Amino acid sequence: MTELDKPKSSGHPPPPQSQPLPPPQYGTFQGVSNFPAVGFPQPVPPPGSDPSAPPYYPHAHGYQAYPGYVVAEGRPVRERRLGCCGIGCGWCLFILGFFLGAIPWYVGAIIMLCSRVDSREKPGYIACIVGAVVATVAIVLGATDLADVW
Repeated sequence: MTELDKPKSSGHPPPPQSQPLPPPQYGTFQGVSNFPAVGFPQPVPPPGSDPSAPPYYPHAHGYQAYPGYVVAEGRPVRERRLGCCGIGCGWCLFILGFFLGAIPWYVGAIIMLCSRVDSREKPGYIACIVGAVVATVAIVLGATDLADVW
């Protein structure tokens, strides 16, 4: 074999053969890179990034927290402070019921059932009703000596 018959090499290894890319694995959700974007919302550049676009004024028509949502202006309405150190009479009666033998629970139940109460007071009065029912069941079971059967 002569010098002319030998393959010529420049001392570098031959370039690697290009391998076809493997198909994407299940669940990668990559899609095809040259396929246009589909779906809502379409990706758009942020306002103000395109210098050829008209200027963006977000408050040109006044502040709107939500389109179509009317914002009430004026002084805010203040509700009166709850009684009994701010916790409400219902919760105060419920706590006192543990110390005074369930009598405040019955008072709270009568107030809840026979009068109009503030909506902020209702949870405390409902707790009084539950306490009064449980106390009544305990008293009835204790008075009829059914506590020994259980």
